[in-house]
Amino acid sequence: MKKSQVLAEKLKNQIEHNIWLSGEKLPSIRNACKRYKLSIETVLQAYQQLEAAGYIYAKPKSGYFVLPRRNVLTGNESNSKAITPYSVRISDLLYDVLQKAKDPSIIPLSSAFPDPSLFPHQALSRSLASASRQMPDNSMLTNLPPGNQTLRRQIAQRYQVNGLNVLPDDIVITSGAMEALSLCLQSCTEPGDLVAIEYPAFYGVLQTIERLNLTAVEIPTDPETGIDLDVLSSVFSSMDIKACWFMTAAQNPVGYSMSSENKQRLAQLVNHHNVPMIEDDVYRELFVGSDSSLPAKAYDKKENILLCGSFSKSLSPGFRIGWVVAGQQALKIQRLQHLATLSSSIPIQLALSHYLTYYSYDNHLKKLRKVLHERKQNHISLLTDCLPSDTVIHQTQGGYFIWIELPKNVCVEALYDKALEHNISVAPGIIFSGDKRFNHHIRLNSSYACDDKITQAIKTLGELVSELSNDKRESV
Repeated sequence: MKKSQVLAEKLKNQIEHNIWLSGEKLPSIRNACKRYKLSIETVLQAYQQLEAAGYIYAKPKSGYFVLPRRNVLTGNESNSKAITPYSVRISDLLYDVLQKAKDPSIIPLSSAFPDPSLFPHQALSRSLASASRQMPDNSMLTNLPPGNQTLRRQIAQRYQVNGLNVLPDDIVITSGAMEALSLCLQSCTEPGDLVAIEYPAFYGVLQTIERLNLTAVEIPTDPETGIDLDVLSSVFSSMDIKACWFMTAAQNPVGYSMSSENKQRLAQLVNHHNVPMIEDDVYRELFVGSDSSLPAKAYDKKENILLCGSFSKSLSPGFRIGWVVAGQQALKIQRLQHLATLSSSIPIQLALSHYLTYYSYDNHLKKLRKVLHERKQNHISLLTDCLPSDTVIHQTQGGYFIWIELPKNVCVEALYDKALEHNISVAPGIIFSGDKRFNHHIRLNSSYACDDKITQAIKTLGELVSELSNDKRESV
């Protein structure tokens, strides 16, 4: 064994036995040379081997530090994952999934949007027609960023009623939530910066990180409780994290909603370490029960949390109107928006304001929540009957996603291809992370009524999973 390998193995054992703890700095290259009587090249090779193995990471001009290590819980399995920064490269499979979801002949169980029939299209069309007729000639100027004043006031009112102190001037209207989220991330990072995200995460996060040339740091999650806050605390202490992007309600893809206590602790962590947090809150209106919980933003004492919302998942995906509660960052967000899209659609802003004024958004939401909850339970019941017994179906409250852990010998890429042969599209787990750790998971959209077509599609999925599982066992 080479001298560098011997040293790397020695240091690895020391780390595994907690001689070197998470976040601690290893001896410098020069000091290690003196301590172990080795050349600079040998010590450097050993450190590089440890870095490649996910035990340490290099901080420019500072040295090498021990990476946090923690179990990643997925269902009832426990796997160790080193928290290692990496450059995101989106799989071509994601683009194929997004394209196939648009095909009207495909049953879109992979879709990120609710069943279109659940939205009040006629009322929205009337609002759009009315707003267009009444639109003043100077609307293009008066509704530039931060956006239509009446709409911002109506959004602020909704937050106030729910117990969150938001003012109209805190809000910037954007072209959908993705623009809001992207502008927020752009406002607090530079290319190469470290950004903490969930693991698994919404693929839009990964796309944005890749586009902005940032470096992802994945924080493991639990299907029931959400983000592992102990790991996040360790990462904040050991790495130079410039921003974090999290969902705290009906998370996509897993579906968990964090408790109020954990949201409060999350806010305390970002405040203590002074790390800007982007809270993706687009599913908060789709809760179960009579009362929604407050976002983590409600516990933010230093205005470190940028809260992003949207009407796309609760009222109209096609209108593409989102917003960010930016507070002190509002002006910076507006400037970035001027450079990107100039503003979101003026007629659509006016139409949504008209709808919120003359129609009952709350009545629509009440019906929508009830239908989504019922359909989710129906889907789970069908899936339980159709999938093999060693499948784990995570039964979360709120939203319309179901996260499923298939038998270990079922490859989701093979399942995805076979399902498409039957005109069924599912979202493979591997599109929700930078590695292929979730290659036995799928995310399904449960917002569609369990009519004959959906019922047959789920039964077909069950048959395909069983076939793939049996074929794999026979080949072994």
